[in-house]
Amino acid sequence: MAVTLDQIKNLREATGVSMMSCKKALEEANGDLDKSIDILRKKGEAKAVERIGKNTSQGAVVVKTKDNKAVMVELLCETDFVSRGEDFLVLADKLADKLLAGEIKPSDRDLPEVKDAVLKFGENIQIGDMCVCEGETLGNYVHSNKKIGVVVSLKGGNTELAKDIAMHAAATNPLFKFPEEVSEDLVKREKAIWTEQLKTEGKPAEIIEKIMMGKEKKFREENALVKQMFVKNPEKSIEQLLKDGGAVLENFVRFGI
Repeated sequence: MAVTLDQIKNLREATGVSMMSCKKALEEANGDLDKSIDILRKKGEAKAVERIGKNTSQGAVVVKTKDNKAVMVELLCETDFVSRGEDFLVLADKLADKLLAGEIKPSDRDLPEVKDAVLKFGENIQIGDMCVCEGETLGNYVHSNKKIGVVVSLKGGNTELAKDIAMHAAATNPLFKFPEEVSEDLVKREKAIWTEQLKTEGKPAEIIEKIMMGKEKKFREENALVKQMFVKNPEKSIEQLLKDGGAVLENFVRFGI
């Protein structure tokens, strides 16, 4: 099928691969951008990249806590100008306060405050996500630009430890808590790419399986919070940090705009 120049530009921006290679990959994938990325990766022309089509909206993330309860709200808008405005941040705070008080639920979206904001700001305003976390020990971190927020729940430990782990998760964006939680579909997809790469490199069939086992282990650990090396002390893993602090990771939630 014929592909558009915009599709080619989007694929090039995501992968850094030449326009011609992007065009060929898109044609082979019938215009599917995600499949095009996989085609380029299998050919060794592109490394792992974030999937195209991610949310590019502006907005802010707010966290509020009380006792053993924390809530996080992701409020979205169209422009950075609005997202940095005091009135917009006040609205995000108000929604978080209501969520913390139990006046609204994480699944609520059709709220009068949000409808009023659309008229007030003159652009699309909507709730991206909301969550409620409860636990023995809670810690949170919101990046200075208010675009990333994380809440961490621990059993044992202390608030400072939970906050350190939240800050780490904000920086590294782990997808799972533990290696065994990495989805089989995700691993299967990566294995298909690794297999093609190894064949292209001319690796003997008898050692490909061993190499694949090592790659899977590494992939699972890279995407699991507890196995990552702590950003403030790269000689220590989050797992070791938790052990030293007498804590067990129960959950973490990360919002990013």
